[in-house]
Amino acid sequence: MPVPSTAFAAGQPALDNLRPWRNTDVPAVIEAFTNAEIERWHVLRIDTAPAAEAASWAITSDSVVGQIGLREINLEMATVSLSYWMLPAARGQGLAAQAIATLERWCFGLGFQRIALQHSTRNHQSCRVAEKAGYLLEGTLRSAWQLDDGRHDAHLHAHVSP
Repeated sequence: MPVPSTAFAAGQPALDNLRPWRNTDVPAVIEAFTNAEIERWHVLRIDTAPAAEAASWAITSDSVVGQIGLREINLEMATVSLSYWMLPAARGQGLAAQAIATLERWCFGLGFQRIALQHSTRNHQSCRVAEKAGYLLEGTLRSAWQLDDGRHDAHLHAHVSP
């Protein structure tokens, strides 16, 4: 069953430790995309995707500590993909997995049936986050990504609606 086309009509809600981006968050985004490790894995930017196909939230603690986004939103198929990054000082605290769980509850509540995420097989931290969040490894997509240092295989993880 498709997700209603009005699912995002009211804009992006604040969800527990997630909130829509603000102009005052610019320094955190600059910090993230001048960090070599974040820049290495995130060649696609959320602001280049059509609004109907992507949404992004700031992950917050006392301040912005990361980003979580929805990509490849397919209302007809009731599927969506996740992307995320964390500032170095916020890693290892479980905040990314918590953000995934928050966004997952919201997506499944809207009627999405499958949430997927991909990461380079060389990005071991992202793999640990996916596993910690309960996303099963479904397989390896060979030579799926072109990053600055060449072609990368990608792991595909997913969670389906209970």
